Amino acid sequence: MNEIISGTILLLLIMDPLGNLPIFMSILKYIEPKRRQIILIREMIISLIIMLLFLFSGETILNFLNLRTESVSISGGVILFLIAIKMIFPSYEDNNTGLPAGEEPFLVPLAIPLVAGPSLLATLMMLAHQYVNQIYIIIVSMLIAWGITLTILLLSELFLRILGEKGVNALERLMGLILVMLATQMFLDGIRVYLKV
Repeated sequence: MNEIISGTILLLLIMDPLGNLPIFMSILKYIEPKRRQIILIREMIISLIIMLLFLFSGETILNFLNLRTESVSISGGVILFLIAIKMIFPSYEDNNTGLPAGEEPFLVPLAIPLVAGPSLLATLMMLAHQYVNQIYIIIVSMLIAWGITLTILLLSELFLRILGEKGVNALERLMGLILVMLATQMFLDGIRVYLKV
């Protein structure tokens, strides 16, 4: 149960639904509300399919590349640390989506890279390698994190109204701080395993 909770928190922090709220809103602002929800659900389902593909093919990819658990853990820790730094010190220039006003997004940029980004897919591969005999832990964690992300994004207008832009930014920074700690732990676990070998 503890593994499921920690896995859910980790994946949810990487998906970063609160941090992505303003970006989703800006991409979909010219689309009527009913259509907006359909697009959101469609993009989230696409992202889930991509996540499942990477989860189940991750172990095969790692074996093919002949990567050891500790190297995956150390590199995963470094990647998560860099994501966390971006969350704590965001660059607002990254919010430019490059989509013309009113154009309906498909696959990019909502499903990939905003939800199922490279960091999330790399983390899923790493977790699949760690829990090779308990894959259900990752599946349950991923589905819970995905469900929470979908709910937050569907209620985006409500969240933005309650929290305000400053509230969303403050929450994202807090999530970034938690992610720094998780990344450090992952990195140290990898080092510890490596030193034992």
